[in-house]
Amino acid sequence: MSDRLPSLNALRAFDETARTLSVTRAAEALHVTHGAVSRQLKQLEEQLGVALFRRQGRGLSLTQEGELLRASTSQAFERLGQACTQLRRRASEAPLVLGCPGSFLARWFIPRLDRLKAQCPELNLHLTADEEVVGRLGTDVDAVLRFAEPPWPDDVRVVELAPERMGPVLAPELLGTPSIDASSHDSPGHDTAALTSLPMLPMLHTQSRPQAWSQWFTAQGLDPTTMRHDQSFEHLHYMLEAALVGLGVAIAPSYLVEEDLRTGRLVAPWGFIETPAWLGLWLPPGEPRRDIERLVEWLTQELARSTG
Repeated sequence: MSDRLPSLNALRAFDETARTLSVTRAAEALHVTHGAVSRQLKQLEEQLGVALFRRQGRGLSLTQEGELLRASTSQAFERLGQACTQLRRRASEAPLVLGCPGSFLARWFIPRLDRLKAQCPELNLHLTADEEVVGRLGTDVDAVLRFAEPPWPDDVRVVELAPERMGPVLAPELLGTPSIDASSHDSPGHDTAALTSLPMLPMLHTQSRPQAWSQWFTAQGLDPTTMRHDQSFEHLHYMLEAALVGLGVAIAPSYLVEEDLRTGRLVAPWGFIETPAWLGLWLPPGEPRRDIERLVEWLTQELARSTG
């Protein structure tokens, strides 16, 4: 006995005929001729070696074997239809699910959502800040924005968007210089006196970037062992809130504090350095969604504005 499945067209013709109990109506539903359906049914019965229909006057009824097959084909074609509908919706209507760190989402992305919608009205975006979002990449997450250092994992594609720039920021009253020139925010080490006094100020840390202060101290020629550990926070966002109320000096990526620097709520008298990390768009292997290219274009433009 062969385990090879019958023709899908023959099974479809049978399922429709079993549903309507009419070869004529089945042919109309399938957009084929009456003769084509009759031939498919005959071929199926010969291949299976059983009768699937019996004639009752001018109509049809299912045999016991036909009832058995109908139970399977009905469920199978229903599930196939649902799957195809989901795929079509995913291709044309489903949102692009983008994951990113909560601090980046709150401080950089959300303030730009109006501009994104105005410039890319066709982009249907859903944002999530789940900490485990990278592990869901390729399943229910289409792309992930994150800061990380190369080399990249083999099972992802990474579009490098911009280098990470990290630096100390604090409320101006904590430094005692509320009128620091905003034009000097990106000039590393421009305030030599303040640089030497930095280890005397309360220093804030975050568990998400444990190496940030050491990298910055080393780049400035300072001894990392002299830095203080006054307060640590689980999330970078909480650390920046503490800096805003004057509790100490925070170390943060420039992208997350640019609005606070612009308005004078924070100052960055020692500037920012580039770290080995990059902000990248992480994608699953394979051909990306069509809207990914537009998102990359918009992100590149916005990040250039941030650093420009």
